[in-house]
Amino acid sequence: MRIVFMGTPDFAACSLKKLLDEGYDVAGVFTQPDKPRGRGMELSFSPVKELALQAGLPVFQPEKLRDGTALELLRALRPDVAVVVAYGRILPDDILAVPPLGCINVHGSLLPRYRGSAPIQWAVLNGETVTGVSTMYLASEMDAGDVILTRETPIGEFETSGELFDRLMVLGAETLCDTLRAIERGDAPRHPQDHSRATYTKPLDKSMCPIDWNRSPREIVKHICGLQPWPVATMELDGKTLRVFGPQYTDTHTDLSPGAVVSAGDAGLELACGGGRTLRITELQAPGKKRMAAGAWLRGHSVRLG
Repeated sequence: MRIVFMGTPDFAACSLKKLLDEGYDVAGVFTQPDKPRGRGMELSFSPVKELALQAGLPVFQPEKLRDGTALELLRALRPDVAVVVAYGRILPDDILAVPPLGCINVHGSLLPRYRGSAPIQWAVLNGETVTGVSTMYLASEMDAGDVILTRETPIGEFETSGELFDRLMVLGAETLCDTLRAIERGDAPRHPQDHSRATYTKPLDKSMCPIDWNRSPREIVKHICGLQPWPVATMELDGKTLRVFGPQYTDTHTDLSPGAVVSAGDAGLELACGGGRTLRITELQAPGKKRMAAGAWLRGHSVRLG
């Protein structure tokens, strides 16, 4: 089975590596054009491109998908199936129609929930206890194609989006290979999604960073964990904006207003939340400084209680 792979970030590179390790015939790789990064704004390769070049695979980086160029490139590769993982582009219908066995996508949620970008982060932000990955046949509408396989996994109470991302990245690659084996056998299931149950996500941005201390301790925990590693939750403390990590639940009740500091010491900062409960923060990062234990930061900074 000849495969054309389309993807860009680490999440996609893990799937490409799994295909290569399993001995699949990858005829070519499509990835996003190189982008300038860093202070020097030097062009850098995507993780998928780096892996593809190391494996000696042909790499294609079309600027557009609707001018006919990408279509002709894909036709020339004669794929049986196209695998699309976090490519970052919507494939037009003429490209979707090229592979006779279809275009297969790996998505980081249990569809039809969390269609769109950042599904992993939003599952954490919304306090879900279970998530997973889905493989599906791509359709014209975003993330709306028929589902082939799903795999579930629990979300740890203090698991960050970054940690969950790393687990789903591997689970997605494994599920992709299971999907391709089913397609090769001719017994791949095809489950139409219940579109009435679909939920949609939006990209994360820095406006989401400030913690709303009026929320419950668990909502704040999920806010902190969901925004790690980017864009990272923040709090204001004595005129400073600090990045916040390592939340812990407490058994404390308080009459102080949400956001007030209840205690500060070696164990960290304990702050009032909604509902008269508190939450402990064990790690902080000041602007331009390294992330450090909150207790260590407090030894060099005085904090007003109450």
